[in-house]
Amino acid sequence: MAKAPEQEHPVKAFGWAARDSTSGHLSPFNFSRRATGDEDVRFKVLFCGICHSDLHSIKNDWGFSIYPIVPGHEIVGEVTEVGSKVKKVKVGEKVGVGVMVGACDSCESCNNHLENYCPKMILTYGAIYHDGTITYGGYSDTMVASERYIVRFPENMPLDAGAPLLCAGITVYSPLKYFGLGEPGKHVGIVGLGGLGHVGVKFAKALGAKVTVISTSPSKKDEALNHLGADEFLVIRDQDQLQAAMGTFDGIIDTVSAVHPIVPLIGLLKSHGKLILVGAPEKPLELPVFPLITGRKIVAGSGIGGIKETQEMIDFAAKHNITAEIELISMDYLNTALERLAKNDVRYRFVIDIGNTLAATKP
Repeated sequence: MAKAPEQEHPVKAFGWAARDSTSGHLSPFNFSRRATGDEDVRFKVLFCGICHSDLHSIKNDWGFSIYPIVPGHEIVGEVTEVGSKVKKVKVGEKVGVGVMVGACDSCESCNNHLENYCPKMILTYGAIYHDGTITYGGYSDTMVASERYIVRFPENMPLDAGAPLLCAGITVYSPLKYFGLGEPGKHVGIVGLGGLGHVGVKFAKALGAKVTVISTSPSKKDEALNHLGADEFLVIRDQDQLQAAMGTFDGIIDTVSAVHPIVPLIGLLKSHGKLILVGAPEKPLELPVFPLITGRKIVAGSGIGGIKETQEMIDFAAKHNITAEIELISMDYLNTALERLAKNDVRYRFVIDIGNTLAATKP
C-alpha cells in the first residue's frame, strides 16, 4: 500500500499543493523530503518564482500532471546541509534549483552537459524520481537535490529578482547562444513582453544584438524602449509597420505561450533567418511550408539549458546586472496571483516570499 506524502521520507516538509485539475487552486500541504544523501544538497527555500508552466501543470493543460502537485521550479535559498561527497557548495551559501532535478547522467545528452534533453530527465515537480516517489517543487519550505542539479548564486545576485532566471532566463539565453543570435551585428526580435520576453530583451542587449520587441500591445512601447532598453518596437498588427520590417531580422525568439499566427513572423526573417519557439501553446500552431522554402528559413524549438549553461547564464546575469522585473507576494496571495497570471496581469514575474510568509499559512 502506498504511503501518504508526509510519510514517504524522513524529513518533514510543508508547502502548498493542487489536489486535482478542477479548481485550479492550491492549499496548505504536508509532505516529506528524502534524507540528505552523500551527493545531495539541502537548502531552506527563501524565494520561488511563479512560471506560466506552473499554471498549465496545475490545470493539467498538457495532460501529464501527477497530483498532488507542489509547483515551483525557480527556487532559491540557503544551504543547510550537504552530503559527504558534495564539493560544489557549502552550508550557508546561496543556491538555486531550476526545472530539473535528475536525468540518467550517462547518455549522450548528459555527457554533453545537456541533461535537459535527456530522455529520462526528471522535472523538479510533478514527475517520478529515481526512488519512485513524486517530485515536489519550490512552493515549500525545504528542498533537496543532487549537487549536479544545483546552481550557485553569486553574492551580488539578488535572490528574489534572480529566481526567475532559473527558468525564464535560461529559456531565452540558451537559444540566443546556440543559434548564434546574441552577437554584435545581429538583429533579434523578441515576441511577447512577458515573463520570458522581458529578460530576453535584457540578455540579447547584453550579448550585443540589436533588439526589437514584437508585440500586439502598443501600450508596451515606452516600457520596451525606455525601461528595458530595446532598440525598436514593432506592433505586429500594424500592417504598415509589418511591411516595413519584412526581411530584416536575423532571428526571432517567440515567447508566447498561447496559440497565435507565426506566418507574419516568418516573413520578418531574412533569408536563412531563424524563428525559435520557446513558449508552449497547448494546441498546435499552423506552419505553412512555402515561406520556409523560399528563404531557407528555420523554425525551431528550444527548451531550458543544461546545468553548466544555466550556471554560465547566472554568472553572466550577475556580471551585467540582469534580473527579472518582479512582483513579490506573500504565500497567502498565491491563488490570487495565479488568477492574475492567467489574465497576464503581472509585470513581469510573480515571486513568492517563501522564507518570510510560508510558515504563517500552516493550519
